[in-house]
Parts: sequence; C-alpha cells; structure tokens
Amino acid sequence: MFLRSMVAGTAMALTLIGSGGAIAEEKFVTIGTGGQTGVYYQVGGAICRLVNRGSKDHEIKCTHTTGGSVANINGIRAGDLDLGVAQSDWQYHAYNGTAPDQFPDGKFEGLRAVFSVHQEPFTVVARADSGINSFDDLKGKRVNVGDPGSGQRGTMEVLMKEMGWTMDDFALASELKSSEQAAALCDNKVDAIIFTVGHPNGSIKEATTSCESKLINVNNEASQKLVDENEFYAVATIPGGMYTGTDEDVTTFGVGATFVSSTATSEEIVYEITKAVFENFDRFKKMHPAFANLKEEDMIKKNLSAPMHDGAVKYYKERGWM
Repeated sequence: MFLRSMVAGTAMALTLIGSGGAIAEEKFVTIGTGGQTGVYYQVGGAICRLVNRGSKDHEIKCTHTTGGSVANINGIRAGDLDLGVAQSDWQYHAYNGTAPDQFPDGKFEGLRAVFSVHQEPFTVVARADSGINSFDDLKGKRVNVGDPGSGQRGTMEVLMKEMGWTMDDFALASELKSSEQAAALCDNKVDAIIFTVGHPNGSIKEATTSCESKLINVNNEASQKLVDENEFYAVATIPGGMYTGTDEDVTTFGVGATFVSSTATSEEIVYEITKAVFENFDRFKKMHPAFANLKEEDMIKKNLSAPMHDGAVKYYKERGWM
C-alpha cells in the first residue's frame, strides 16, 4: 500500500509538471536576515510579504531566515541563500576581499547589490549603574560583543582593532544573540550591549524600559578615523527622547543596511523582487518605523559597493532611474 501510494504521488507530480501546472513553475527563494528583534528580520519579512502577495503573477515564493550580515553573504556565496540583508561595510569587504577573517575565500566577485535600505548607527547601551559614559569606559567591563557572523560583532571587532583592543580587555566578552542581550543587561549579567541596527529598535526599547540604562556616545578618535578613511561609514545621530533614559541626542557612527544577491540568482527573480518592493513602496515604508523616511533615489545610489544585479538594473531602467 505504501509503495502504491508513492507511485501514485509521483505520477500526480509528474502529471502536474508535464502539464505546466503550478508545481513545475513555482520558484522558491530564501532571504537571509538577522535576529528576530532586529530590523533585518523585518526587512526580510516585509520583502517576502510583498513578493508572496504577487506570487500568482510570477510564481515566486519567498521565505526568510535569521543569520546576520557576514553569515548572509557567506550563505549566498555557498548557494544556501538566494538574497540577503547585509551592512554596507560587509558588502564592501566581501566584494573586495578585504576582511579575510570573515570571508576566508577571498573576493566574492559574484556578489551583487540590489538596493539599500535604512541607516544603522553603531549603538551602545549601558546599565545606568555601570559607570560607563563613553565607549572607552567599556574596557574592563562585561560586554556583549554579539554572536559570530553578525554585522554587529564584525563592526565591534573593527572598532576594537582601531583602538588596539582585544577581547581580553573586557572582564567578560559574551556572544549572545541580539534577541538575548536585553534580558542579559537587565538581569545584570552584562554591563553593556552593542548593536548595529536601525532605529527605533525593539531590543533596545526592551533594555531601556525594563531596567535603568542609557545609550552611549561613540565619537572618539578611533571612530572618527574609521569614518574619515572608509566611504561606507558615516557619522550618525540617534535622536534624544527615542528611548527611556536617553534625553539628549547620541552621536556615533554607522553604516547602511543593504539588500544583496549574486550572479547565481536569476535576473528574473531579482527583477520581480525589486519590482515587488518599489511597486508597493508606500506599503513597504509602513512596515517598520525605520523605513518611514526611505527615498527611492537614495536606495539605488547610496551604500552600494558591489555592482548592481542585472535584474535590479532592468527594473530601474524601466522606471527611468538609470
């Protein structure tokens, strides 16, 4: 009976494929995002919702998974992911092969940009009783540096290298995921957490409302040098009053979130995904507060270090943007 069922099921599948049915035409794509409390997860979810709304027209089904900037780019390179969200600095390093620790296979010449999204300030949140008032004060403290493969961890390591620091300079360097760090801060397991993320952010709101904590300026000589020497970094401001405990503007530096793919992903798929976002742009901007001020012209010009994917170029030319 089991074998007969298998044969019948196979025959039905072959019939549908042979007749040009939906099973033969559907294309499944996976987008790499980030932790569920971060904006990357919301970016991937928003894009997939827009793509899946129009699947009857293009037969593309979209799903998304967590990972982080570096993991997403490596996943695309390995063929495990079709597209992903990544910080602009890691897009640059991956394409140019300038970060061998994160991208040991060298230049990823097949990496392709699709569009940029929101700005992402490098953010430090410290317990109010920690004695931390500047980034330099993190030395000797318990700090969550982020999980390996995440953009926040990578940016932290870049800044630490510029300052001549190692993980041994902290009393504790924990590797919690972004979804776990707010609870760790308020449970007094760490003194500070770091996050490269769009604002407002749910994890930081959790930390600043669940316990007395504040955002810290990151505007020392090392951070300014990174901005001066790298086109993918810029000075960033987190508005005062956005989070409990931080009434004044916070000065830091940051990157941009970007949406990337590779030459292995077809022109058709990238074209349809790009179209789904920009043909529903007002809807997309309402899907997260960090998207509210996005401008179409900025999304196709800023923070893109890799060549543009042919599918994205096709759509932008149709719109008269290129």
